[in-house]
Amino acid sequence: MHKVVAAKSPVKWAGGKTQLLSQLRPLFPKGFNLYLEPFVGGGAVFFDLQPNRAVLIDSNFELINFYQVVKNNLEELLRDLGKHKNSKEYYYKIRSLDPDQMDNIKRASRFLYLNKTCFNGLWRVNKKGQFNVPFGRYKNPNYRDEENLRMVSTTLQNAELIHGDFSIVLDHASSGDFVYLDPPYYPLSKTANFTSYTEVSFGDEDQVRLAEVFRKLDAKNCNVMLSNSDTEFIRNLYKDYDIKAVYAKRAINSKGNKRGPITELVIRNRLY
Repeated sequence: MHKVVAAKSPVKWAGGKTQLLSQLRPLFPKGFNLYLEPFVGGGAVFFDLQPNRAVLIDSNFELINFYQVVKNNLEELLRDLGKHKNSKEYYYKIRSLDPDQMDNIKRASRFLYLNKTCFNGLWRVNKKGQFNVPFGRYKNPNYRDEENLRMVSTTLQNAELIHGDFSIVLDHASSGDFVYLDPPYYPLSKTANFTSYTEVSFGDEDQVRLAEVFRKLDAKNCNVMLSNSDTEFIRNLYKDYDIKAVYAKRAINSKGNKRGPITELVIRNRLY
């Protein structure tokens, strides 16, 4: 790996790992071939590592389309981003548009604008796949961070971007690769269940299916690392592997007093 630029995650994302990087870095493998991330989300780990080669996967089409446009059509995206306005009326006008009726560049522009101006930076959709987060009322949201977007575009040149289910990683991973899994977390309680990055929720069966993918990656001799909530359910799923606790601050909660430190788990198939 050779860090050329210092790109940071271009989007706000529930469960983003920026605040945990200092705790995660010592747990990464010292060397690897290909980097794979099947729940790329905001990509904080990818942008921090800046690997020579990467495969980034996510089930959120809006997100993957955005990364594709930043990678391949940055100038057109920057021009379109310059047309947006930070007002409540304009926000709801843009939110009401059907992204399926837009070209990829305008769709990516809409995605980033809504992501940076919506309440708490929360990307959430309903069962019809419609974005439904209210206006965030920020004084000066930076939805056209040209400097960082240029660095992001440079970093993405080394990455293959795929829209699809996390299990696709099995088709791309080989011995000596590093796979980082950062799925929607298993809820700490029935009222803390946030899994709606897309119109399809991520439930118990998906967590079990993910654990099976983890085991298959281990059998391929990959370096596998997974983040999830500190719950008995997750600890039991991965009881045969190395489990460490890290401390995170809740970034997305409507009540400020609910944003204190909380333990999360980092699970690895071997000590690197």
